[in-house]
Amino acid sequence: MIQERFRDASRSVEERVEDLLERMTLAEKVAQVAGIWATSLMRERSFSVAEAQARIADGIGHITRIAATSGYRPDESAAFANDAQRFLVEGTRLGIPAIVHEESCAGLMARDATCFPVPLAQAATFAPELTEAMAAVIRRQMRATGAHLGLAPVLDIVRDPRWGRVEETYGEDPYLTARHGVAYVRGLQGDELSDGVVATAKHFVGYGASEGGLNWAPARILGRELREVYAHPFQAVLA
Repeated sequence: MIQERFRDASRSVEERVEDLLERMTLAEKVAQVAGIWATSLMRERSFSVAEAQARIADGIGHITRIAATSGYRPDESAAFANDAQRFLVEGTRLGIPAIVHEESCAGLMARDATCFPVPLAQAATFAPELTEAMAAVIRRQMRATGAHLGLAPVLDIVRDPRWGRVEETYGEDPYLTARHGVAYVRGLQGDELSDGVVATAKHFVGYGASEGGLNWAPARILGRELREVYAHPFQAVLA
């Protein structure tokens, strides 16, 4: 018989969350808003229970880029993800699994994954349906390796070619960026998110307008321009 309400799938999400939060220590709550590089849980290129016990005994919110940092083939990435999730579910007090995230702008960043044209080239096709089809392939490949969240699409509007992340964006036009951004999200998340991968709208509104083309420099943008140009793609993918 299930004693803990948060483990009872027959109860509402709200009731389960409330029960879980009441049981969590401060350290366990903080762990859920943090992430850890997959390589920090490895010894000799394999998942290490000892490292996990030392680093994520209170759980962890995200595991970062298993495939991208390891050089694993897809089956190896999936095996590592399974080992890490098994530790979290069976080896921590509350058994909360983690979100595994990977880079995915132009394909899953992983050994043997399909490499597509960069987003700037995707936008140059003026064919959002191709971006959606591409994202659907990325979704299937990410799911096969145990990943749940893709670090894309990049919705920053960029109008200074000196900025070092230009190729990650869909370019200078807010409408075109919004069209491709929406298409990417649809393809990555699928019809049902239970079978999809969560998209991440990146990076921040106005980030691509940093002064002098420098990364992380101030962005001096007037209110109307902020709303009509830089915020438009983010609004579109949330609509």
